Amino acid sequence: MLSNEQIFKCRVDLLEFTKTVFDGEFIVNQHHIDICDALERVVVGDIKRLIINLPPRYSKTEIAVVNFIAWCLGNFPDSKFMHCSYGADLATENAANAKGVLLKEAYREIFPEVQLKKDSTAKANYKTTAGGAVYAAGTDGPLTGKGAGKISSDGLFHGAIIIDDPIKPNDTDSETKRPKVNQWFNRTLKSRINNRDTPIIVIMQRLHEEDLSGFLLDGGDGEEWEHLCLPAIDENGQPLWEHKHNREELEIMRLTDPYSFAGQYMQSPSPIGGGIFKDSYWKFYTGLPVAFAQKVIFADTALKTKESSDYSVFQCWGKTREGQIYMLDQVRGKWEAPDLEVQAKAFYNKHNAGYNLVSNFLVEDKASGTGLIQSLRRQGLPINPIQRDIDKYTRAMSVVGMIEAGNVYLPENAEFLTDYLHEFSSFPNGKHDDQIDPTMDAIEHFLRNNVFTDYGAIL
Repeated sequence: MLSNEQIFKCRVDLLEFTKTVFDGEFIVNQHHIDICDALERVVVGDIKRLIINLPPRYSKTEIAVVNFIAWCLGNFPDSKFMHCSYGADLATENAANAKGVLLKEAYREIFPEVQLKKDSTAKANYKTTAGGAVYAAGTDGPLTGKGAGKISSDGLFHGAIIIDDPIKPNDTDSETKRPKVNQWFNRTLKSRINNRDTPIIVIMQRLHEEDLSGFLLDGGDGEEWEHLCLPAIDENGQPLWEHKHNREELEIMRLTDPYSFAGQYMQSPSPIGGGIFKDSYWKFYTGLPVAFAQKVIFADTALKTKESSDYSVFQCWGKTREGQIYMLDQVRGKWEAPDLEVQAKAFYNKHNAGYNLVSNFLVEDKASGTGLIQSLRRQGLPINPIQRDIDKYTRAMSVVGMIEAGNVYLPENAEFLTDYLHEFSSFPNGKHDDQIDPTMDAIEHFLRNNVFTDYGAIL
């Protein structure tokens, strides 16, 4: 038996309701709280169009379909729901599970007034005695005669359309099946709302740049969507739900299949060739500004020189007082330790001349970089260690917006430009990524961290 306090909490709090009716222990994480908060905002009318993106098997269906429908029918017994998924069988199963919650003893304690009609024996289509209804269908199935919400315009909640995983992962690369789902949404599903205020909720893992989430977020249906995006690794490098996947497990998954991981787990799908860094994001120059407020060399040194290893790279970058950064030069090769030091000194001397002196020489304090730092520091060069504490993918997602914003300039006629752009456009699936790390170092140093020190600057 539930106490009166428990009953009250379950009626007003979706997460508390979910924990109570769940079979077994429901292990609560912050993303469950975020999902429930968003869904409750749908019920009170703050959100009419909601997209929730999160990894598979992270409780999205349990909360946002099964328990949300049951909870809403308890609070609003006349609500009409339409639930769709990529297959009619899956949608039917979800609807049947929601119906199963209505039949639980705990549910009858929380919402004793909710009753199913006696003739509601079907799994995919059932009604309450108060006029509520649940209808389930596949994204390729008929919807004629069915609808969600009520014609009433009283501003209250009367049900919703809930779409959970509208397309199979194996179908997302199909240039016929993927657009067909998007067309189905515009041409068929949207006509099933009984009132313009009837909410539509899309819950899915990202699978493609042009999947239904991408289509809607890009304005494909002409409406604005609230977006709750929950990647498996956050911007600070922390796992979304360590109980499900810790950081080590996630990294193994990323290495095994970086393309699928980018979409399904990080909610940032990219083309099979990469796609995080698009060529159109970069700015190019032929003539340089007269002077820079700061000039810094960034280095990425390889551990080995064998054919399959990455290259060692030195890049020189300058920052203008207006806040843009320019890549001034780059050298790249596979050098053993003595030659690596020779190349580093030659590159430094080349750019530590004229009006703009090199203010800093930053090298990752790892492998061959550690020895290079020690040796060049003894020779008086302004060389300093940097730490790369988070993985390349997370770093990439944190800096790509600064490139897209037009703050990063590359030399238009540089011989290395073709290889450089190819490496970025194929990330994270390319063979090499040695040019990417020092570039991200430069962006983080100059732009993200807002570092601005006038070493040797012309004022």
